[in-house]
Amino acid sequence: MIGSLTGRIRELQTVASRIALAPVLIRLGIFVSSLAGLLLAYPAEVVAGQALPALLGVAALPALAPRRFWPTFAALVTVGGWLMATDGYDRPVALWRLMAVAVLLYLTHTLCALVAVLPYDAVVDPDLIVRWLTRTGWVLLATAVLGVLLLELGRMGAGTAGWQFVTIAGLLVALAVTATLAWLLKRR
Repeated sequence: MIGSLTGRIRELQTVASRIALAPVLIRLGIFVSSLAGLLLAYPAEVVAGQALPALLGVAALPALAPRRFWPTFAALVTVGGWLMATDGYDRPVALWRLMAVAVLLYLTHTLCALVAVLPYDAVVDPDLIVRWLTRTGWVLLATAVLGVLLLELGRMGAGTAGWQFVTIAGLLVALAVTATLAWLLKRR
């Protein structure tokens, strides 16, 4: 047991001495985007209370271990905070807040995917990170535009029927994207 603990400590010392700047900056981006998503999702009363240290810990977990369960855990805690704010604290659903939380969740997810494939001592061309973030920006922009269009279509309908229309339209879009991706994978 002491031998394995000593081995782990030596391994951490090696990692700390060899870590490169790009993976550290990406992990910092993971922490910042995860924390911002948590702070936007949770009600101010909860954040101002004793929950802030716990939220800081939850935001740090995906940055420290992006290949593990922690990015999913942070996303679930964020969604739980959103549900608590809207249902438990009767905070109205604001489109800007909903979009911002969704953007931050996706940004955290995609940065975790990027840093998960990078070794901790990788020397990364900045162009790679710029291209990754540019692609992420296009996905987020397309999603935001589609989300706003579907929301406006739902408002055009009267009462519950409008929301049912938006739900069906969203499911059809998801089905079309899934079918397109399946077709592209089969084409390979």
